[in-house]
Amino acid sequence: MKNLPVSMARWSAAHPWRGIVGWFVFVVLCLGIGISVGTNAATTEDFRIGEAGRGEAIAAEGGLQQRPVEHVLITAKPGTGKLDIAAADSAAADVAARMRKLPEVLSVADPVRSVGNTAVRVTVTMKGPELEGKEHVDPLLEQTAAVQKANPGLRVEETGSPSISKGVDKLRGDDLARTEMIALPVTLITLLLVFSSVAMALVPLLLALSSIAAAVGLTMVASHVFPDNGISTNVILLIGLAVGVDYTLFYLKREREERARAGGRLSPQAVVELAAATSGRAVVVSGLAVAVSSATLYLADDVIFSSIATGAILVTLVAVVSSVTVLPALLAKLGMCAERRAARGLTPKKQKTHKTGPGRLTAVVLRPVAKHPLATLTVTVLALLALAAPVLGLKLTDMGRETHSRSIAAMQVYDRLNAAYPELKSIHQVVVRADADRSPEVTAALRELAADVKDDPRLSGTSQLTTSPDKRISMLQLQIPHYVSSDEAQSSLKDIRDTYIPKTIGQVKGADFAMTGDVARYADYPTHQEQKLPLIIGALLLVTFAMTVWAFRSVVLGLVGIVLNLLSAAASLGVLVMVFQHTWAEGLVDFTSTGSIGSRVPLFLFVILFGLSMDYQVFVISRIREAALRGVPTRKAVIEGIGSSAGVVTSAAVVMVTVFASFAALHLIEMKQIGFSLAVAVLLDAFVIRLLVLPSMMLLLGEANWWPSRGVRRARRSTEQAPRPLESVS
Repeated sequence: MKNLPVSMARWSAAHPWRGIVGWFVFVVLCLGIGISVGTNAATTEDFRIGEAGRGEAIAAEGGLQQRPVEHVLITAKPGTGKLDIAAADSAAADVAARMRKLPEVLSVADPVRSVGNTAVRVTVTMKGPELEGKEHVDPLLEQTAAVQKANPGLRVEETGSPSISKGVDKLRGDDLARTEMIALPVTLITLLLVFSSVAMALVPLLLALSSIAAAVGLTMVASHVFPDNGISTNVILLIGLAVGVDYTLFYLKREREERARAGGRLSPQAVVELAAATSGRAVVVSGLAVAVSSATLYLADDVIFSSIATGAILVTLVAVVSSVTVLPALLAKLGMCAERRAARGLTPKKQKTHKTGPGRLTAVVLRPVAKHPLATLTVTVLALLALAAPVLGLKLTDMGRETHSRSIAAMQVYDRLNAAYPELKSIHQVVVRADADRSPEVTAALRELAADVKDDPRLSGTSQLTTSPDKRISMLQLQIPHYVSSDEAQSSLKDIRDTYIPKTIGQVKGADFAMTGDVARYADYPTHQEQKLPLIIGALLLVTFAMTVWAFRSVVLGLVGIVLNLLSAAASLGVLVMVFQHTWAEGLVDFTSTGSIGSRVPLFLFVILFGLSMDYQVFVISRIREAALRGVPTRKAVIEGIGSSAGVVTSAAVVMVTVFASFAALHLIEMKQIGFSLAVAVLLDAFVIRLLVLPSMMLLLGEANWWPSRGVRRARRSTEQAPRPLESVS
């Protein structure tokens, strides 16, 4: 009763208004400071990874880096027959003239007719870094719309990286608003069913939302150390709503149990303290586990995962702080209000008793577990391994631009542009850095490379050679009439890197070279993730083991935790592969299969799932250990602990699954995969791992569960040595 969570709860319960006002001041300060310092957005340089990233860095030294490019496509309106080429040329000239006047535009290329004169395009290169194009593309879109209005007989439209990125951001924002409309009402309904009280149901939701708001502000501040790539807000919403409600739910349920056990003999402040001594500690341990697990994502050496880690860590820690500070104050205040109502006779004399034992369904599930733990363990583990089997066919790829939803207008234009100009689908870029006096030799080698691949059917046969003004940097650009994910694009990348470059540029002494471009970016990112995956999973296993041993003083439970987390993660990843790498579920989940899984998904799934699994594990095992420390035999303690915690774990799981499943409805394929996999993982973890596998393993291990801790053994001896009532001897 003297640990930090209890001390904080005691103070908050004794000074409820100070605790409540202090919390909201904290939230406002976090948001205010965050808004005042602003967000430090990730730059193009932050995204450079592997050989492709090294090539981009070399190109940037000579001013040859990729820039934001827009294409204005002019075609015949549907149903009007062939394109009036004269009208199209006139419209293209108008587009070019208008674009050249814009301060956002660096250059405008001459109009290009497609093969067969079915289309005319105008390519516009914007000023500034590639990633910033979406912020300045609106004036270009306005000019394109003006030309369209002046030429009603033509279809004049625009696409390109900036306009597509802008469309993706808008779609993501609309999707997030939709998920909130789904997740918040379902969460509230679930909490109403759990507590049968509007006030008690609103408390977890309000605390979760305020924690999310505070975390958003803190993330803005943190972005000046770990640049934000724009995904942190998504992660804060995804994780914050789940853990924020869960932590509050754990605390509230325990407070109700203690109040029911006290039977009115204890004050609301004393009941809150008792809840803090048990669930308060469990919440702190769980939150630290999620935060430390999320921190392993920094090992990925990737700005995207750094943003994810920062958002997950901050929102989790803020949720923990809210649960051990303002929540006790709210509970104490609600308890005092209830006492006053009772004193005035405003509440019924007969109060509804709070059931603390297992529910009917939980009792039915636990009965075979208690009788046949080995058989239960064998069957469930085999079932989970069967679900995990598809992981053996896992194919990781970066989700290229062509995977974006066609509900984005710029993506529809993108398809029409690529149909008319297939050579624009992707590019290879060979970048060379050498002393200026070697420029002729470098140029000759690059021309030789271009000649070698000119007749390659996988390429378009067109190339462009550019040299920086100081003659130190040269770049050969090769057009590819295939999407980056195609076998043709990928195999051509491998052949150029492994065969053509070594026998041309590779022969120039002192030259530093790298191959970049759309295809190289697409290929190098998953490779980078695969290389980092063993390191991060190793660190994750170590962290999970250490946190469990620290929480329960048991090496055996630490090993059990690792096994259970690996089982649930592998099974959920297997289900993900089974659904998204094939086409049979496209109609059910509303997606178009790419035949692969996003390269970021497995890593995100493993790290976040390991952290969230600790929530359930800490809460459930804490209840079991409490009973064991009271001298209850381990077998009975396991059944009682699982039974008494099953209701809150099930309720928490329903909330988490609702939140994650709402993300599965997003249009962006990678976010859809993340939401789906986490929803499946939580379902398996709460209803299979915690109700079947964990109790089976603990029943089979018996007293070995607590090794090498002596606390349970001492409690057992104390119980056995306690004085017993005298019995008559016959």
